[in-house]
Amino acid sequence: MPPIFAAMRAQPHDHIIPFSESDKTKKEQVAEMFDKIAGKYDFMNRFLSARTDVRWRKKAINLLKKNHPKHILDIATGTGDMAIRACKMIEGVKVTGVDISVQMLEAGKKKIARLGLGDAIDLQKGDSENLHFADAQFDAVMAAFGVRNFENLEKGLAEMHRVLRPGGQLCIIEFSRPRSAFINSLYQLYMSVVAPQIARAFKQDKQAYQYLNKSAKAFPERKNFTTILDKVGFKNTAYKALSFGMCCIYTATK
Repeated sequence: MPPIFAAMRAQPHDHIIPFSESDKTKKEQVAEMFDKIAGKYDFMNRFLSARTDVRWRKKAINLLKKNHPKHILDIATGTGDMAIRACKMIEGVKVTGVDISVQMLEAGKKKIARLGLGDAIDLQKGDSENLHFADAQFDAVMAAFGVRNFENLEKGLAEMHRVLRPGGQLCIIEFSRPRSAFINSLYQLYMSVVAPQIARAFKQDKQAYQYLNKSAKAFPERKNFTTILDKVGFKNTAYKALSFGMCCIYTATK
């Protein structure tokens, strides 16, 4: 059996859920959570990160740009930030974005229409762990702060590998923990206390931002994550830490 279809082992992070009292699956809870916060999602991202997330996305797109992809799949596209950024930075590119949150997709479609990018970006409702695309359909696959929400991380990554053409590139942005003890202590304080309180002040779902912190802590970062990418079949796996290690960009090829 090829390694990509080997039994998918659950990761500890797979069991981190937004609402501990709910009997719904993680996938259902994540969709519900993002539906609730979709209206102010972009504003909260920019506010809580002081627009640092914009710089992270630009760095990731620049890595993909080198290979001149014509068709990119944006996993967990949300409101389409990565898809829009790719269209602005890569001439002639087409982006298909998938997400399980209907409300996030609706917010994204409105942004795309305002920007006149409807011919370049197609947002679709879809399960990233069961993609409805043919094998080897995309030149590149990207995801920004989305794979952390997978119900089965290995299965989702294997699906990303399946739909990527041979030689195509994967690019993933995810939170990580700073290596400096001092920076990490400040980072943990901000993520666990400050961000949820700010969210509540803006009448956003405090639990959503508490979940963000818990899922980021449990995520298999850096070498642990590239090892999983290797396992599901990717080659040339690597990562680059950004902003004192608060975020990593992971790259790989098929």
